[in-house]
Amino acid sequence: MSAKFDLIVIGSGPGGYVAAIRASQLGMKVGVVEKAEIGGICLNWGCIPTKALLKSAQVFEYIQHAEDYGISVKEASIDFDGIVKRSRNVAGGMSKGIEFLLKKNKIEKLLGFGKLTSKNTVEVTAEDGSKSSYTASHIILATGGRSRELPNVPIDNKKIIGYRKAMTLEKLPKKMVVMGSGAIGVEFAYFYQAMGTEVTIVEYLPKIVPNEDEDVSKQLERIFKKKGMKIHTDAAVQSVDTSGEGCVVTVKSNKKGEEFKIECDIVLSAVGVSTNLEGIGLEDVGVATDKGKVLVDDYYKTNIPGIYAIGDIVHGPALAHVASAEGIICVEKINGQNPEPLNYNNIPGCTYCAPEIASVGYTEKAAKEAGYEVKVGKFPFSASGKASAAGAKDGFVKVIFDAKYGEWLGAHMIGFNVTEMIAEVVVARKLETTGHEIIKSVHPHPTMSEAVMEAAADAYDEIIHL
Repeated sequence: MSAKFDLIVIGSGPGGYVAAIRASQLGMKVGVVEKAEIGGICLNWGCIPTKALLKSAQVFEYIQHAEDYGISVKEASIDFDGIVKRSRNVAGGMSKGIEFLLKKNKIEKLLGFGKLTSKNTVEVTAEDGSKSSYTASHIILATGGRSRELPNVPIDNKKIIGYRKAMTLEKLPKKMVVMGSGAIGVEFAYFYQAMGTEVTIVEYLPKIVPNEDEDVSKQLERIFKKKGMKIHTDAAVQSVDTSGEGCVVTVKSNKKGEEFKIECDIVLSAVGVSTNLEGIGLEDVGVATDKGKVLVDDYYKTNIPGIYAIGDIVHGPALAHVASAEGIICVEKINGQNPEPLNYNNIPGCTYCAPEIASVGYTEKAAKEAGYEVKVGKFPFSASGKASAAGAKDGFVKVIFDAKYGEWLGAHMIGFNVTEMIAEVVVARKLETTGHEIIKSVHPHPTMSEAVMEAAADAYDEIIHL
């Protein structure tokens, strides 16, 4: 079987399906290759189902603290199977929604494993082993990533698991060790701790959520420890003995060199993401790669004419919204438009543990290292009326401005619902808004978002409510 397309996209995640829909809107005949569920990892095994799990944890925490709100609740208990089932149903509903969008935009689904056989040809191997070839003027690679494995701690999906298995465990573990404290690590650490599991985090670097501003990392560590979590930073897992009923984790301090052991039921490996580049024909066609990433230009063209790459498999943050933006830019450039290249210094990052974390731009340390003289403002949610009313006083908003010109260099938030607040900063930075313009923009009261204005006012010694 052979069919001709204007564009074939390999992968239907948030990079792939968005690129396909935008291409269809621009009049292209589009096919999408997918070997698993439509919507990719994000919709089925990542962003969406984890947020459903985290919502269940949040609801359970609310119930446990109901008396703080003047409400009496008795005999609340966890139905772990029900929580997992809800998460899977949410993911299934979103996947069906993407299927509807593909159908609506007349995009053809090519089900199976996609492999480049030439710069204009994709071979698709179906589940039954049958092969079909399709040709296209343009091909976008959007094959995404998977859990990274450490050589000394291989994932067996029984006692040592990745994020995918962490969403569908048959029973709630009594004790868990989480290796790594990036977004995936701390989200699952929070979820399982809230469910009643004794959680220990082991982080190789000196602070948890190591990509965040130092003040945010310190605050989250304090809150997690207050919840009863154990945290070992500047430490590395040496080995995991799974020969017994549970696991014995050997951890070594990076500074002191001392080793200690932790007993648990399950070890969650959350040490990053590996790209899905194997077997897709890159070597056969000659697509250039470096350190597990496809090399591309500002518009995602590879070194082979007609072949492009977006998302987790190219250099840049491995985030769903980044992949979507890259897909749109790539397709519009293919279509002859002149889209603006993506500014990777204005990409928001969000972590959905409780409290949430949201950030964009320079950290205070990075801004100083870049040579800026900075003005820093900070507003704690303990001084926010809305946060007090909501019973969510933990956290703060921190903003960083260039002292000379007022340029908004970065913002870092930790607290309730801050992932819904960071977009204000992204747009403001895109529009080159200054600190004084933020201070003079009236923010509604009482809201959590007032903290952004108050933090800006603090940077310029004009703060009222602190």
